[in-house]
Amino acid sequence: MRSFVGKASQWFLAALLSVLAAWYVVPEIRWRLARADVAPRPVQPRGDLAADELATIEIFERAKGSVVFITTRARVVDFWTRNVHSVPRGTGSGFIWDEYGHVVTNLHVIAGASEAIVQLEDGRDYPARLVGASPAHDIAVLRIKVPVDAPQPVPIGTSADLRVGQKVFAIGNPFGLDWTLTTGIVSALERSLPAEDGSIISHLIQTDAAINPGNSGGPLLDSAGRLIGINTAIFSPSGANAGVGFAVPVDAVNRVVPQLIATGRYAPPSLGIEVDESLNRALTRELGLEGVAVLRVSPGTGADKAGLRGIEIVQETGAVIPGDVILAIDDAPVSSVAELLARLDDKRVGESARLRVWREGKTIEVTVELQAAGGTATL
Repeated sequence: MRSFVGKASQWFLAALLSVLAAWYVVPEIRWRLARADVAPRPVQPRGDLAADELATIEIFERAKGSVVFITTRARVVDFWTRNVHSVPRGTGSGFIWDEYGHVVTNLHVIAGASEAIVQLEDGRDYPARLVGASPAHDIAVLRIKVPVDAPQPVPIGTSADLRVGQKVFAIGNPFGLDWTLTTGIVSALERSLPAEDGSIISHLIQTDAAINPGNSGGPLLDSAGRLIGINTAIFSPSGANAGVGFAVPVDAVNRVVPQLIATGRYAPPSLGIEVDESLNRALTRELGLEGVAVLRVSPGTGADKAGLRGIEIVQETGAVIPGDVILAIDDAPVSSVAELLARLDDKRVGESARLRVWREGKTIEVTVELQAAGGTATL
């Protein structure tokens, strides 16, 4: 009996040692054999691209040639030698507007620069000339001279009929990484942001498509590959994409750019009245109203012909008699000069504006034919 138990123990120990040997030795042998016969793994066929992938690729392929990379430089003077040097200032994006070489971008992309270079998608570089700019819209128009094979203009769409949830596509040069495509949706409409000149850029498109420094001035496209806005700003504490970007709507672009090309400046529609933001706050507060107080009516203007009244000052006493206060334009309330200017900017010179006006304690309606603005204090 003891002999049998001893032999069983020996067999068990031998089996255990064999298993342990196989556990450690076999993988080593397999690894050495694998090293001796290394080859690429077979590729797994993926099948056709999905329909939405093909649509996105097509949008990018069609539009990328219309997008440009803008680099700016600034002249600096050496304090000791008084020599003038040209140093890099920044980068941005833009797009071809027409067959005459006009390029549209954001004004803040080129502001403060002494020169700008526009690079096409095929690698060609051209110096750009500033044609005109509108600070109130953050829009600038440049022009380059392309001798042959000029890129196609980007197709123009509309922004008035946009809906939240639509797919959008942004092409630009974030952080200098040229011709980058990002995608997203229309997150919101009718956003407003202050412009550099203190006015309000209204009707902005909010999108979650990634927009970063360098994207400014590039096109925002719809699913048909049409321009629906100019990527202009991001809302982020860090200055990088946080899923909240804004674009100037194409309807405003299509209204402003032709004027910039024709005259070098944008003259917004005007009522023909003089206003002042600080005085307006004091006057409307005194009257207990929210609106825009008319200080003076310019002779011969639409406001003059419609009978609008400015304030009057009694010569003998110096007392101020309030004039008209504009409460709304085309049934849209206005509570500040900047808001009235934004409402007027939706219209065109020659069109009429229907005003709701406070006058001597009563509310009346007045229709004014709009004209081109003639000065900074005139609306």
